[in-house]
Amino acid sequence: MFAIIGPTASGKSALGLKLAKKLNYEILSLDSLSIYKQIDIASAKPSKEELNEVKHYGINEIYPNQKFDVLKFIEIYKKIPHRNLIIVGGSSFYLKALIEGISQMPEISEEIKKEAKKLNYRFLERIDPAFASNISCNDTYRIQKGIEIYLATNTPPSLYFQQNPKKPILPKLKIYEIAVDRTKLRERIIKRTDKMFKEGLIDEAAFLERRYKDRRLSSLKAIGIKEVLDYFNGRYDLKTLKEKIVTNTARLAKRQQTFNKTQFPDKISAPLEKLEEIILKTQA
Repeated sequence: MFAIIGPTASGKSALGLKLAKKLNYEILSLDSLSIYKQIDIASAKPSKEELNEVKHYGINEIYPNQKFDVLKFIEIYKKIPHRNLIIVGGSSFYLKALIEGISQMPEISEEIKKEAKKLNYRFLERIDPAFASNISCNDTYRIQKGIEIYLATNTPPSLYFQQNPKKPILPKLKIYEIAVDRTKLRERIIKRTDKMFKEGLIDEAAFLERRYKDRRLSSLKAIGIKEVLDYFNGRYDLKTLKEKIVTNTARLAKRQQTFNKTQFPDKISAPLEKLEEIILKTQA
């Protein structure tokens, strides 16, 4: 088992498919958007033919109005019957959680969730300065989780995590990264964006809005979908819409590269053209 990571549009999926066929492996998708049924174009999901050629996990698992988080991802991994896997994708946060494991979380009732939403970062600073100092005051997800833990257990989240340490799941996983310079990556992003429009990105976003009628859904805030929904509101013309998607995708790619650089120091990095050869040699 090994993982292939890299920024969006760097060629991970194609390389993963190629290697899976050569090694007779299956693929676990490390993509927070391909998990959804009905989001095929915006996610740059493998085609039906490709999905038939190689067994994939983590693709088309849930509908866009259903919840997906790191717990769900780990649950999917644990249900896979064997470990002849290539883990492929750009959502490296999930990979990090799979390597390090996650702490057992307390049961959070709907009442506690509603109560936590009424509180804020200042409350978190008051109950747990150490925990608060390690997250941004704009990180609403982690602020909410920290407050929920406190309300559910009457324990500051930093102490709770000390008492419930992470248990590594794949501590020795080999990680390979596609190294690509920013100029070349932007060219790939432009080509992929053009391909999405030709395949019907606008129609896909229109279908999702009609079907689910809630732009607050996380799935409808994804790059490609959220810009098209703004286009429907008249915020952009078609040319600006395409430029906006390219720009936001490039920003995402930069964040992904930074995350991979800081979180996976032992990874093996190489350009796409060379990485296949390196993987085949080291996995033989």
